Amino acid sequence: QVHLVESGGGLVQPGGSLRLSCAASGSILRVNTMGWYRQAPGKQRELVAAMTSGGSTNYADSAKGRFTISRDNAKNTVYLQMNSLKPEDTAVYYCNLKMTFGTLDYWGQGTQVTVSS
Repeated sequence: QVHLVESGGGLVQPGGSLRLSCAASGSILRVNTMGWYRQAPGKQRELVAAMTSGGSTNYADSAKGRFTISRDNAKNTVYLQMNSLKPEDTAVYYCNLKMTFGTLDYWGQGTQVTVSS
C-alpha cells in the first residue's frame, strides 16, 4: 500500500509564492515518477510538473519559468515551488506517484491553492 500526504496549500495574493510538499510512504520502488497535477472547478485534471527518480523533469507550459519541482529521493518527498502566482493557478493540487511504467498510479487527497486579492 502507498500513501501520499500533501501539505502547503492555502490562500495567496497574485504575485505571491507557495511551496507544496508531498511525502510518500509504503512500498515505494526506487524507480518512479512523482509529480503534481491540478484541477480547477469545471476543468479536467492537468499535469503541472513531474520529476523522475533520475532527475528528469516535465513541466506544463503554464508552469515553465514560474514553478520548480524538486524531490528528495531518500525521503520519498516531492516539492513544488510556485512563484508569481496568478488567479488562474487557483485549483486543487494533487500529488501523484507512478511506478512500473505507470501501471502503478497513486494520488494524494489534494490541497487547495487559491490565488486571490
